[in-house]
Amino acid sequence: MTTAGHTASEGDLLHRYATVRESIEKAAARAGKPADQVLLVAVTKYAEPEQILQLVQAGHRDFGENRVQQLLQRATMLDEHVSRMRAMGAVLGGDPSARSHEPIRWHMIGRLQRNKTRQVADACRLIHSVDSLRVAEELQEIGLKRDKPVEILLQVNCSGEAGKAGCPSPAVLHVVEQIHSMIHLKLRGMMTIAPDGEHAEDSRPVFQRCRELFEEVQTEGMVDPSFNILSMGMSGDYEVAIEEGANLVRVGSSIFGSTTTDDAEPNQAPETD
Repeated sequence: MTTAGHTASEGDLLHRYATVRESIEKAAARAGKPADQVLLVAVTKYAEPEQILQLVQAGHRDFGENRVQQLLQRATMLDEHVSRMRAMGAVLGGDPSARSHEPIRWHMIGRLQRNKTRQVADACRLIHSVDSLRVAEELQEIGLKRDKPVEILLQVNCSGEAGKAGCPSPAVLHVVEQIHSMIHLKLRGMMTIAPDGEHAEDSRPVFQRCRELFEEVQTEGMVDPSFNILSMGMSGDYEVAIEEGANLVRVGSSIFGSTTTDDAEPNQAPETD
């Protein structure tokens, strides 16, 4: 069944999007916090350009990508679209501050390649996948050159899986202390990816561990109040993540309809494109 003014595919997309929003609201209620305190990042890894535009037209503004080249292409496409909408609103006497004219905010959630860090820093609002001091130092240099701090999250390997990207849990306090001393980086919080599991509940111990580390960093007084983002949860487990303290979730397949729930991978090896 479709709503007036929408094709079947558009209706399906908007229905899935509304369902995810409703699930976030319910999970937030179980966690005792308002739903508007949880930011939904729509992961476009498997999305068609037309689907992304539909979501933009529906008012969504935060999108995530794993691959640099695809992120840059899609960021350019959406910037052009928003600029056209803004110009059309001005010509027609519309409100230029309307939601449909707001800039798109891109989030880099895949592992960074050294030769693409500057492109990512220029295109993204937030980089989720800083997993070592080496990567942080490279972004610090970029922030210095452009005289503007790069906003990042520290990715933490809370599952202890060998080969999985992320700072090891025992090293978190040391790495945070070092990053906080880099004046051209702005450490906004932490991110983790739970192991694949058959059930969402399988992710709960990993999310609990990440929340504990996040709170420990805050209580140690090593960071300022802007360290307030805890990015956990994907299509298969975002409700559990919210219950365990996540205030940012990365959801792709539950919105765009892919058959996979792997919204934040590949994150175990550098890109090949």
